[in-house]
Amino acid sequence: MIDANNAAQATVIAELPLPIIYRDDAIVAIAKPSGLLVHRTTLDPREHVNAVRLLRDQLGRYVYPAHRLDRGTSGVLVFALDPALLPKLTTAFETREVEKTYVCVVRGWPDASGTIDAPLERIVDPYDARPANPDAPAQSAVTEFRTLATVELPIRVDRYATSRYALVELRPHTGRRHQLRRHLRHAGHPIVGDTTYGQGRHNRLFRERYGCHRLLLAAVELRLAHPGTGAALTLRAPLAEDFRHVVEALGWSAAIPRDWLEATSPVARAGDSTRDALG
Repeated sequence: MIDANNAAQATVIAELPLPIIYRDDAIVAIAKPSGLLVHRTTLDPREHVNAVRLLRDQLGRYVYPAHRLDRGTSGVLVFALDPALLPKLTTAFETREVEKTYVCVVRGWPDASGTIDAPLERIVDPYDARPANPDAPAQSAVTEFRTLATVELPIRVDRYATSRYALVELRPHTGRRHQLRRHLRHAGHPIVGDTTYGQGRHNRLFRERYGCHRLLLAAVELRLAHPGTGAALTLRAPLAEDFRHVVEALGWSAAIPRDWLEATSPVARAGDSTRDALG
């Protein structure tokens, strides 16, 4: 089933240039909006708007995605511009050489910090040509988390008179499909806005109270070695306006690092310092 909210978001996105947060001759990184597919997929064959196509048209050259973000997740998305560097870049993601930091809003109050170590079954798409192996063991999956802020709203959503939510920082140590969303559900703190692994009543509260029609999960920072030069890069994407609105409405702005709230420069190129260019 195609999510109408995603379809509406994709239509708006198609009319706007994608925000570029880093670019040189070898790679380019964008702040992917929520609702945008990274590339065409058999899961939604009628959707032709995707990041690969939009960025290719925007730059006037081919681009090659080095990793993937779920459609509903916003944040840092990296592409190779030089196809010769793509294998090195994708290998860095696959071998966990890239440090990823996400921020999300969850139901309930998690511990102050901790690690979710819970193996996950491989997800097989209904259109996947590869047959599923029912005897295949679950894949190891590890996510580190830290609670940044909490709030208790005087609103009854389920059996309690109040509703608790938290702003959480996530650092995945593995890269399983839907890992963060599945791990947070496993921990009893599903991500708000998640229509697959979340809870509809809480999602509805955020739609009605804050006008939030998205998954509240964002990739705010990636740390990696440049595939061409080996130089250390820190790529940051500030929270999108709709996510930031929720953070501000819940009084959490002070809990978010400034670099994750606003960008000081839209584009960084070779020769710029990472700190100056990206906040």
